[in-house]
Amino acid sequence: MEDLNVVDGIHNAGGWLVRNQALILSYAVNIVAAVVILILGMIVARIISRGINRVLVARHIDKTVADFLSALVRYGVIAFTLIAALGRIGVQTASVIAVLGAAGLAVGLALQGSLSNLAAGVLLVTFRPFRAGEFVDLGGVMGTVLNVQIFSTTLKSADGKIVVVPNGKIIAGNIVNFSREPVRRNEFIIGVAYDADVDEVIALLEEVVKSDPRVLQDMGVQIGLNELAASSLNFVVRCWSNSGDLQNVYWDLLKNFKRALDAKGIGIPYPQMDVHLHRVSQPDAEATAKAE
Repeated sequence: MEDLNVVDGIHNAGGWLVRNQALILSYAVNIVAAVVILILGMIVARIISRGINRVLVARHIDKTVADFLSALVRYGVIAFTLIAALGRIGVQTASVIAVLGAAGLAVGLALQGSLSNLAAGVLLVTFRPFRAGEFVDLGGVMGTVLNVQIFSTTLKSADGKIVVVPNGKIIAGNIVNFSREPVRRNEFIIGVAYDADVDEVIALLEEVVKSDPRVLQDMGVQIGLNELAASSLNFVVRCWSNSGDLQNVYWDLLKNFKRALDAKGIGIPYPQMDVHLHRVSQPDAEATAKAE
């Protein structure tokens, strides 16, 4: 009796297979196709990731950023491949995409500041407005760049302080790079007394500038009367020097300007105001007081 039941079960199973062979064949094809899609997707993701990494490294992008971006692209391709494979075997991918989108939105809102710094860090290392070792002004924070990381940039100020600036703040403000150009220009405003001879002052200032070998004479020196101010004649002096000599040239020229003017007896006036006093006779003063 048990043997008959086994035989009947085998016949029933065989009949079910015959009746549903098209459906089974369809599922088998879809599963195989999904596996093939996954394998091909993994291979394509790896190829694209390696290609992007090589391009970024060839453009001298920071290796940490290059690895991060290439990995981000790789996992993005894998995610799309997984969704395509699930859709191949009949899974409703719309709900999967909706869940992933909602999760991504929640994470994005929770990490809004960090993601902003991350995006800014990628832009900074891609376009390179400054590099390590350069002296910069980042939105009012001045110092020498020590390193540029994904989320922040580290500076060393002139007085030895270590300042960590978020990349989001940097990219949103002005970036002033003092070290990128090999030469820079100094500008002086020199005020002298009104009784000084204009031509003599210009010749004296020009002599002081020409006597400094660090001034790049071939780039031009501008000296002229710039303003008739309230208490002084203001002369402007503009000259170029190498970026490394800029500050020392400024200090030395300013000192030499003062010495040269003192040697010629040309005064540098203090801000002053002329007050004119009118003497009023006693009867007139009493009449004025009564009128008031």
